[in-house]
Amino acid sequence: MSQQTLIEVGQKFPLTIKRLGINGEGIGYFKRNVVFVKGALPGEEVTAQVELVKPTFAEAKILKIRKSSPHRQQAPCPIYEACGGCQLQHMTYAQQLVEKRDMVVQSLERYVRDLAPSIEVRETIGMDNPWQYRNKSQFQVRKDGNKVHAGLFSEGTHELLNIDECIVQHPDTTRVTNEVKRILEMLQIPIHDGKTQNGLVRTIVVRTGLRTGEIQLVLVTTRAEMPKRQLIIDKLAEIDPAIVSIVQNVNPKQTSLIFGDRTIVLHGKKTLHEKLGELSFDLSARAFFQLNPSQTVRLYNEIKSAAALTGNETVVDAYCGVGTIGLWLADQAKEVRGMDVIGDSIYDAKKNAEKHGFTHATYETGTAEEWLAKWSTEGFVPDVLTVDPPRTGLADSLLQMIINVRPKRFVYTSCNPSTLAKDLSQLRKVYDIEYIQPVDMFPQTAQIESVTLLVRK
Repeated sequence: MSQQTLIEVGQKFPLTIKRLGINGEGIGYFKRNVVFVKGALPGEEVTAQVELVKPTFAEAKILKIRKSSPHRQQAPCPIYEACGGCQLQHMTYAQQLVEKRDMVVQSLERYVRDLAPSIEVRETIGMDNPWQYRNKSQFQVRKDGNKVHAGLFSEGTHELLNIDECIVQHPDTTRVTNEVKRILEMLQIPIHDGKTQNGLVRTIVVRTGLRTGEIQLVLVTTRAEMPKRQLIIDKLAEIDPAIVSIVQNVNPKQTSLIFGDRTIVLHGKKTLHEKLGELSFDLSARAFFQLNPSQTVRLYNEIKSAAALTGNETVVDAYCGVGTIGLWLADQAKEVRGMDVIGDSIYDAKKNAEKHGFTHATYETGTAEEWLAKWSTEGFVPDVLTVDPPRTGLADSLLQMIINVRPKRFVYTSCNPSTLAKDLSQLRKVYDIEYIQPVDMFPQTAQIESVTLLVRK
């Protein structure tokens, strides 16, 4: 019997929540059909009402919580439910760490069922203070009457939610954004209209250096010309002496991407200086950098621990970006090689290696599979391979290349348990999965990172 005959939109029924889904929703089963319930927690008994029916699952909302989880709490953020930026504020932090580990286990049970019970999944490494950790905010700007608002779009809508305080953002980013709103309002600067596409200012981006205290402010605009240009610059510079870089980025396209191709320095320097452990980085407005630097140190130390370097090993850092992971390992490696498809990142990686005196680190532009194949034909196979791919996981071509080249140790950093488990189902042919260490990089959200150590059979 198909699900449609069992469940209909509008139907109400009692449901026991068994687990937490990958997007932070509760999962229950009604007549053997999967039902996702936003806001429900494992162990709860709810009355649910169906809102959407698909061939393999249904989505429902809570009408009533009949038995509440002991881990349920009042979300501290007043706009938590409207915003959708966080998914787990209604769960105690200690339990978030438990459930995030379970998300990794669930993915293993789905893709490598026979191996799952024997894989060591360690307890999630959490944060001492799981609030105010994000070092960068990107708030869209809109006008409501004469008021300038900045924030995020309410989940599933085109309605901008004005955010005066976000409790997962570093306070500096919030404070500076609020001052920019006030200045744009006072000077009556034209604000971008999402419907008509008229106006100038689209987005306010603020990044703060947690270790250095430096602040970078970016105004994303629809065109380069700006009315009252010098007055805007002067007013923005007065917000805080810690603002060392004020930049304008021009994005004329109708797109969901924040940044355009052109960047103009308005005041101060082009980059923000930040430190990570013993390393330091200069970050331009568009450069990727981890959003939670203090927890990144813990993540990178787990990668270093898994790599188990003695000073004699060659390391390849695939998807290397600006070189952070490879450089973190460089002091204990004989040689580091990295590659990335983004030329600007490779330029930064080379500069970063040079700045820290790592003459044994080299970087190339291109895909990981291209360079691993080329090096392999030259007789170079790394002792340790480390990857930190996007949410989509490893490209099939790279998976096959790794299986062919077979580095001795393989350290896989993942931001998506599903694609990690899917990739492990291939890698198990030539590797033993030693352990998986989950690390909570984004408290209050459903996201979970992990470091997996694989050793060649």
